[in-house]
Amino acid sequence: MKRRDFLSGIAVTSATIAAGQGTVHMPSPTKEVPRQSNPKNIIICAANGYNYLDAGYEKLHSGADTLDAALAVVSGPENDPNDDSVGLGGLPNEEGVVELDSCLMHGPTRRAGAVGGLHDIKNASAVAKAVMEHTGHVMLVGEGATRFGLELGFPKENLLTEHSRKIWLLWKESNSNQDWWGPGMDDPGWTPPAPMSGELKDQPPHVQKLYAMAADLGIAPEDRMDAIYKVLHPPTGTINCSTLNEKGEMSSVTTTSGLAWKIPGRCGDSPIIGAGCYCDQDVGAAGATGSGEENIKIAGAHTIVENMRHGMTPEEAGMDALRRIARNYNNDMTKIAYISMFFYILRRDGTYAGVSMWGEAGPGQHQRRFAVHDGAKRLEQAKFLFKGTAKDWPPMPRLSR
Repeated sequence: MKRRDFLSGIAVTSATIAAGQGTVHMPSPTKEVPRQSNPKNIIICAANGYNYLDAGYEKLHSGADTLDAALAVVSGPENDPNDDSVGLGGLPNEEGVVELDSCLMHGPTRRAGAVGGLHDIKNASAVAKAVMEHTGHVMLVGEGATRFGLELGFPKENLLTEHSRKIWLLWKESNSNQDWWGPGMDDPGWTPPAPMSGELKDQPPHVQKLYAMAADLGIAPEDRMDAIYKVLHPPTGTINCSTLNEKGEMSSVTTTSGLAWKIPGRCGDSPIIGAGCYCDQDVGAAGATGSGEENIKIAGAHTIVENMRHGMTPEEAGMDALRRIARNYNNDMTKIAYISMFFYILRRDGTYAGVSMWGEAGPGQHQRRFAVHDGAKRLEQAKFLFKGTAKDWPPMPRLSR
């Protein structure tokens, strides 16, 4: 076609549309996502929300908003001082400050809110909701997020419990070389750490020193190996929760205290809309726990929802996202072995899935699980990309018997 004829065609088409005499039909790149055939309330969340599912489900059953139901679940771990990965009692950054992250999306109004690096307020998810409801912004971070929360009346409190403080002191006094300075796995020069094996008495001096220091700090004997484990292998615990009600309304929220001993100001995927969680109630919702930096690089939650929009099942959509993470390392198993990733997925018709990079929660432990409540509360086994478990950094020594 000549350029003159092409431009002439555009002019004719434009004039026709302007005159109301025709319509340009663009092909739809998506498939129709099925609706609930028998509408029901359902909640999907990380396993650490299991004990709080009843509170969330009761809200759904009584007709409460889907976001309020999700918040009822995740506020449980946030308020629990014994859960050292979320909210009160979370393990701190390298300076001993507990920094919290959260993001959420409200399906019925298509709004979102998020906070990053929040401190002195234990319910980061509630502050994220306040950002959504009381500002024209989506995300507040650091000092600004904290001031905003305090101005709205959230109580100020010290989030560092005695238990978490002692573990931080153990890390601090050991001057751990397993911190977050230095290149990550995506650096071409990265090499895996030397493995550990055998009994505690056979370990290098710095490991035995950690055990003695834990005793000096007053950490109970039964808790010392757990404390050492958290010094050497900083936890990434988080909770995600997605909800669906009988009207087809959805919401999703993710909240965390972030990576232990992180560089101050570090935000993982949990406060990032599209990574830590994403919700479009025309399609579904997804959220994540695990290696936040890896999830950010693939916009995991958004990728999964878009996969479902294009016709994938929840399981297919999640497994595709896991494969994208592996692809980022050219499927190099010496690096993928250190990546932990779990996606929680709920489609608008009530179909759901939990998918994990690795199949087991730990060496010789049960298969990775997630929590479900649709009138019956239960833990279900996740589908996984690779058999086995993610490697510790480095592997944990055993206590002598």
